[in-house]
Amino acid sequence: MRIGLLGTGPWARMVHAPVLAAHEGLDLVGVWGRRPEAAKELADLHGTRAYDDVDALFADVDAVAVALPPDVQAELAVRAARSGCHLLLDKPVATTPEGGRAVVRAAEEAGVASVVFFTTRFVPEAAAWIAEQTAVGGWFTAHAQWLGSVFVSGSDSPFATPWRGEKGALWDVGPHALSVLLPVLGDVRRVTAAAPGPGDTVHVVLDHGGASSTVTLSLTAPPAASGAGVELRGAAGTARLPSGGPDAFAALTRAADALRTAAGTGHPDPCDAAFGLRVTEILTDAQTLLDAGRP
Repeated sequence: MRIGLLGTGPWARMVHAPVLAAHEGLDLVGVWGRRPEAAKELADLHGTRAYDDVDALFADVDAVAVALPPDVQAELAVRAARSGCHLLLDKPVATTPEGGRAVVRAAEEAGVASVVFFTTRFVPEAAAWIAEQTAVGGWFTAHAQWLGSVFVSGSDSPFATPWRGEKGALWDVGPHALSVLLPVLGDVRRVTAAAPGPGDTVHVVLDHGGASSTVTLSLTAPPAASGAGVELRGAAGTARLPSGGPDAFAALTRAADALRTAAGTGHPDPCDAAFGLRVTEILTDAQTLLDAGRP
């Protein structure tokens, strides 16, 4: 599969470009970025071509991988789909339901496959745990925490990017938590509460219909408090998501494999753009409650 990379930021440099260039089933045809000099630098590093015209890249590939802020991603994903490109997208798909729906509609109308890179879903141990707990069922409640230290004094995190600073933990790590909770507990009927905590910390309460969950998210947690976890409680007792940070390189490789499978079989992946849209809708409901509660 011929694939192009959209984006030249930290995630594109550190993960996307190396993975796509090394993948045996992919041919990294080129790189496009909003800064042409950065696109050339990244393309040269991986022995491929920098494109000044994104539509020219779309014309030369079968698929695109996107490593761009979500508001930029949504518009370009629509254009790529309409050009016949399969989509390997980052989370969140968009920052508005309208943007997410446009991506879904364009992919459906063009008949192209889509996979959203919810990292945890492409980690084998986590994926197996999610499948096992989904089969067990009978869960009463759950608590998920995704705590990062991106925006703390002394941090030199490459992910302290403008869009994360503007949108905060709800939109950056919220999708990770939802990607685990939704398949296990079912869709969210409504967001019943959302309250701010220290820094950009957010607490969200979700009604799954028969089960409830609480989610705590932050990019401003003390480094010693950072980490992610999910605990389920129900008729079967207690279950916890296997600990340990995901190997982003291996996870993205599996996401690319999932896109190739979906494109080849025509069967949608569980983490397709439609699932990404549902996550965006839930995040939007939580953001609405947060905004309403602010003085």
